[in-house]
Amino acid sequence: MKKGAKRKAASQKQEENEVKASQESQKENLKPLPKAKRAKTSKPQSQPEFFEDKRNLEDLWKAAFPVGTEWDQLDSVYQFNWNFSNLEDAFEEGGKLYGKKVYLFGCTEPQLVPYKGENKVICIPVVVAVVSPFPPSDKIGINSVQREAEEIVSMKQMKMDWVPYIPLEKRDSQVDRLIFQIFILSCTQRRVALKQMKIDRLKKYEYCLPYFYQPLKEDELEQSTEVQIIFPAEPKPVFCEFDWELDELEEFTDKLIEEDELDKDQKNAFKEFVKEKVREAKKANRQAREARKKALEEMSQETKAAFENMRFYKFYPVQTPDTPDVSNVKAPFINRYYGKAHEIL
Repeated sequence: MKKGAKRKAASQKQEENEVKASQESQKENLKPLPKAKRAKTSKPQSQPEFFEDKRNLEDLWKAAFPVGTEWDQLDSVYQFNWNFSNLEDAFEEGGKLYGKKVYLFGCTEPQLVPYKGENKVICIPVVVAVVSPFPPSDKIGINSVQREAEEIVSMKQMKMDWVPYIPLEKRDSQVDRLIFQIFILSCTQRRVALKQMKIDRLKKYEYCLPYFYQPLKEDELEQSTEVQIIFPAEPKPVFCEFDWELDELEEFTDKLIEEDELDKDQKNAFKEFVKEKVREAKKANRQAREARKKALEEMSQETKAAFENMRFYKFYPVQTPDTPDVSNVKAPFINRYYGKAHEIL
């Protein structure tokens, strides 16, 4: 090999070594720097936090659906931290409901009550407890002044049903092994779906009343001689009550005309309308009496005893510094089907 060729090969090798050294240097520069060790600082000692234990039946009153409450009023019912410790205590040993099978439903009562120095209309939650070995009813009544006739429908039609309530301490247990003593009237209608609901269907929920029929006692409707009249007149309907035993139809109609509640040209049509309503009411009363008589004949002694011993308890919230005082508005009346409670708590 010539001297010039040797020098050229040596020069090439040196260049390759320099490139390799440069690449190694770049790799070293790309490596992350070692993290600096933090100086240990002593943590300030935190004060221990104490949380109040949840009561076993604390959410029971909320679990019972407030039947008949307007959907847009539901949030206002829960704006206060209502205390139903009286309901919880009733299930303890020595309480009114201890060891008994109980069916609960909720409702609300708008009342003018004092709160923080002024009187306010508050939607007060109420819980009704029915002591019974079987569900008091599987039906719901739909009624209001605006509706021409009441409807008695299946609870399931309104997405309602009696479901077992599981106390807090048993919620980790296997459901099929539990013996249920408390049942609540629940509603599975989702609020988010209300926007797609027709107005008439939506309003039905606001007119719902838990239905109850006591076969051992003659119903007030069976004895009633009054009919609600909603006559579709122009320019406005005629709303009135007609008693077929106390009122004389001719005089009754003339009085409405005198008071400008009814147009004179509609007199005969109104009278026929009232007569038809009276016939319907008398027929309904007769059918109710016959149905009650048949039910009693077919009823077992155990069922009769259950109806005789059935008790209704009405629970109002207990007064606390954070909630309105409802002590002066408590009333025994539940609704037109259940009548009055045996006891108010």
